[in-house]
Amino acid sequence: MTTQLKPLLRTWEWQAEAACRGMDSSVFFSPPGERGSARRRREQRAQEICRQCPVRLPCAGFAAASDQRYGVWGGRTEAERRATPSTPAAPNP
Repeated sequence: MTTQLKPLLRTWEWQAEAACRGMDSSVFFSPPGERGSARRRREQRAQEICRQCPVRLPCAGFAAASDQRYGVWGGRTEAERRATPSTPAAPNP
């Protein structure tokens, strides 16, 4: 029998349903020195995962509210969040 631990804080409760839960964080956060096409490929892979995620909007909202400066959150890259810091990612059609 597998036991699912409940989040300690309601702020984090949405993460239990995240598509990225249990995945290697290197998909969402760049390794030191990553640039150019390698970075774009990694970010695109992360965004593909985020597009299918049921908690994409809460994730993007959390990143904006907590000023997350690194990684892909809610389908938005670091550069996208800097360009429009308070706008969460739009839902998929």
